[in-house]
Amino acid sequence: MKMNSKTHKLSTTDYIPGTCNIGKGEIRQRQIVALIGLVLSIFALVTIVTTNAPRGARLGIFIPLAVASIGWVQSRRKFCLAYGFMGTFNFGKLGQLSRVADSASKAADRKTALGILFQALSYAVLLTAIIYLLPL
Repeated sequence: MKMNSKTHKLSTTDYIPGTCNIGKGEIRQRQIVALIGLVLSIFALVTIVTTNAPRGARLGIFIPLAVASIGWVQSRRKFCLAYGFMGTFNFGKLGQLSRVADSASKAADRKTALGILFQALSYAVLLTAIIYLLPL
């Protein structure tokens, strides 16, 4: 049964196929990645604006925005897309991975990982388009 994280309080030992594959430490790592991506995005935007870079240079902001959005979506969903693709999960120490045992769970994890990747990249594309179109 797939549970919604809003209706089920997750403990640090819950692995729910396709729903939750990381614990508090791993979630914190994703939050840090999101913050780094955000800082890099702001730095890139400030650089673009202050140097009067050509409009095409604005497309380069996609990479830091992708880093920020991937980290943010993973932390919000409590799901690591890389672990989902690899068939692993972690609720212990950082780097201490466990293997997903059955193929149905692996398939659910891969489907969720693809969804997270699509969602995060969609955010990055949308934000990049907005920055590209703004009259800066």
